[in-house]
Amino acid sequence: MSVTGPARAPGRMSVRARAVVLVLSGAIFLEGVDLSMMGVALPSIRADLDLSTPQLQWVMSAFVLGYAGFLLLGGRAADLFGRRRMFLVALAVFVAFSGVGGIASEGWLLITARFVTGLAAAFLTPAGLSIITTTFDEGRQRNQALLIYAGMAAAGFSLGMMVGGALTAVHWRWVFFAPVIAATLLLLTAVRALPRAEERPAARSLRAFDLAGAVTLTGAMLTLVLGLVRLHEAPAPQSLITFAAAAALGAAFVIIERRVPAPLIRFGILRSGSVVRANLVALLLVASFNSYQFILVLYLQELRHWSPLQTGLAMMILGLDAILAPTLTPRLVNRFGTARVITIGLLIAAVGYGLFLPLDLDRSYLTMIPAMLLISLAFALVYGPTTILATDGVTESEQGLAGGLVNTSFQFGAALGVAAAAVISIAVSEAAGEALAGYRAALLVPPGAALVAAVAVGSGLRRRSPVGGGAGPGATPIG
Repeated sequence: MSVTGPARAPGRMSVRARAVVLVLSGAIFLEGVDLSMMGVALPSIRADLDLSTPQLQWVMSAFVLGYAGFLLLGGRAADLFGRRRMFLVALAVFVAFSGVGGIASEGWLLITARFVTGLAAAFLTPAGLSIITTTFDEGRQRNQALLIYAGMAAAGFSLGMMVGGALTAVHWRWVFFAPVIAATLLLLTAVRALPRAEERPAARSLRAFDLAGAVTLTGAMLTLVLGLVRLHEAPAPQSLITFAAAAALGAAFVIIERRVPAPLIRFGILRSGSVVRANLVALLLVASFNSYQFILVLYLQELRHWSPLQTGLAMMILGLDAILAPTLTPRLVNRFGTARVITIGLLIAAVGYGLFLPLDLDRSYLTMIPAMLLISLAFALVYGPTTILATDGVTESEQGLAGGLVNTSFQFGAALGVAAAAVISIAVSEAAGEALAGYRAALLVPPGAALVAAVAVGSGLRRRSPVGGGAGPGATPIG
């Protein structure tokens, strides 16, 4: 149901509509910050809690496992149990377990809190996205809201390193406490701002819930992500067993989905070329950015001996996408269409990442700025339009599923990018006898992923899909 009001001029949002976008954008910003700022705080956490290297890895991996493993389940739950209800419950859990992480004095408690926080984010993200796509009618206002929402997500993701560095300079526990304060304020605002009209009786929804499908799909995703994040440290036989188990669970899920009357995923949604391309772009976009971010942080802190605050401030320039996404991107999409803007953005990303390839121990920060500017511009051009591409044209009853799919792709991309960069870096470093050679080799991952994504989405330009192969009748206008 629209909250814009029947008498309001097209393209202008009511105060209520702006409040909805503000709350949902604030929540996704917090998720992005929470996902990316932890890397800067890890050395301080290790020193304070006396964690081993494997334990330290799980502080990062637990969040990704909880997030990626439950995203599709979260999307289906939003469709079945009520988007507003799921958003509020998930945000409350996010607040509670972020607080638990902040007061944790043992490694196992911190890791558990990170996992549950990621699980809450998995239910929060698709619920928030589907509230936007069902609150605003398809067209100018929905696209405007989506670009603001996606821009805030991208900003949180790219600004997380800077925020994490600043908070860690005070104390690493503020990396947890600051989101608790902000999320509590958002929760109080959301109770009043979010529309109630779409709530459904839980009893009716429970009968349509595909529990067997949810268990096997979540198990497959958790196992696959576990294999990816541990690929660089686990023995080869153990990795093969892990991936085989993921494949078996995936096969079981497909069999179940073809037999149940109300499947978790309607496979017909994957017949849409735009949905498939959008999810591939989402995966490769975040894989490229995360692998770049991972290597850059190691290079600056381990080889150049920069402090967490210096590292965070150096990467502040990547947060310019928060300004570019809601201002520049809508105009370009209106003129050229989503597919062309995404393709151009990915090519710019490949150039930006490529500028980092000549890495050495005395490279000045000034020579890094042009590359960071290009990467920030690229993220602004790709992230929002990819979200539109993934949800445009999907029926209202499956908006939660579409949102869950694209956000799952974003999270799997995060795990895949870090795993690929780590494996290449370690292998080459050991062979060459120096870390710098490994970092240089790993920096081939980001431009490679961006180029593959550009080819994938560019191949759809000739098809002139309804979601915007270019300007004119095939383009999706954005107000």
